[in-house]
Amino acid sequence: MADSVALDPVDLHILRLLQNDARSTYRELAAEVGVAASTCLDRVTRLRRSGVILGDQLRLDPAKLGRGLQALLLVQVRPHRRELIGPFVDRVRALPESRALFHLTGPDDYLVQVAVADAADLQRLVLDEFTSRREVARVDTRLIFQQWDCGPLLPPGEPVRP
Repeated sequence: MADSVALDPVDLHILRLLQNDARSTYRELAAEVGVAASTCLDRVTRLRRSGVILGDQLRLDPAKLGRGLQALLLVQVRPHRRELIGPFVDRVRALPESRALFHLTGPDDYLVQVAVADAADLQRLVLDEFTSRREVARVDTRLIFQQWDCGPLLPPGEPVRP
């Protein structure tokens, strides 16, 4: 826990609000939290500088971009050696279909979330970009029927408030 940052109730309230709507203005946040807008700005700036807030993201609907099928690919890399992992990770991250990449423990080494046009596009991706690589021993594919956002992310032991 050496990397954790001390957060007070006002910080936590600001983080809850920003996770629900990162486009909130400092004035809106301040009114909701009960502090001055300048105080809110200072706190958000401190949260950014300390690395608690990593950035802002724009979320897009993959289906509206012609990528209506999402899947999880469980990938086993053999041999699992550092000199193979770096190029593999770089390649997967560069694929336009890749949405998220996780390095795992257990029988599978990686979990890759992908968004593709359809089943044929998924088959092309798996065959051309994964199983064609010498270091990829196995790819297990799971279709995503539906996805929900969860959150907000809070420190352990913090009560969840609406």
